[in-house]
Amino acid sequence: MLSRRSFLLKSAAAASAALIAKSSSGRTVPLTGASPLAGKKVLFVWGGWMGHEPDKCRDVFVPWLKSEGAIVTVSDTLESYVKTDLKNTDLIIQTWTMGQIEGEQEKALLEAVSAGTGLAGWHGGLGDSFRNNTEYQFMVGGQWVAHPGGVIDYRVNITDHRDPVTAGLSDFDMHSEQYYMHVDPNVKVLATTTFSDKHAAWIGGNVIPVAWKKYYGKGRVFYSSLGHVAADFSVPQALEIQKRGILWACMSKYEPAEETRQHIYSKPDRK
Repeated sequence: MLSRRSFLLKSAAAASAALIAKSSSGRTVPLTGASPLAGKKVLFVWGGWMGHEPDKCRDVFVPWLKSEGAIVTVSDTLESYVKTDLKNTDLIIQTWTMGQIEGEQEKALLEAVSAGTGLAGWHGGLGDSFRNNTEYQFMVGGQWVAHPGGVIDYRVNITDHRDPVTAGLSDFDMHSEQYYMHVDPNVKVLATTTFSDKHAAWIGGNVIPVAWKKYYGKGRVFYSSLGHVAADFSVPQALEIQKRGILWACMSKYEPAEETRQHIYSKPDRK
């Protein structure tokens, strides 16, 4: 008999496939033909604070990566950033909340992404990894600072219906941590969430990005704040956004660079 978690994850995979089938345009992966991940070298690094269930998230995504034809190396140490030939790696997926990264490890990671290796991740595993490393945060495009109320009900709003990562998806609800983040104002925002004043009166109505894409040098970087625990990916849209973001990020070396900057501070004065 399937456990509740296994049932949820299997249901999510089926629903995710249905979402792709219903999308009329902008699909990253067609229903037929090879996946962008086919033959790509992927390094999946997991560890750090175990409260975010990096091991269970590994078990959600690694089988999918392999089913898409990726050549996957799984590592539970940051030393893999030094010992792996990262510049000949197509994609790094990291789920490593908090902790510390050594200088040579960070240097190798930054140089690889800058040279064209893609980077993708979610929640604290990418957006709250190494709090003392500002260049790392510059690469990711944001840093977690709060989740008022802890695990709560909130809504995710799709703000870009033309980008392949979010095309065909509708707004949806989550029961999880609603991440309040400091975000680079020039990233391409794909989805947002609006905070209430219930848990922090001064932030009522504030809108914070949930998912974005950007470049660091030549490397594509995709981030989603969803995925507090593995069961969050039982929400079909949360899983689909993450999968599509991974598919986009793995193509840094194979597709022309696209414009991902949204200069929100350059809007004209409305006086």
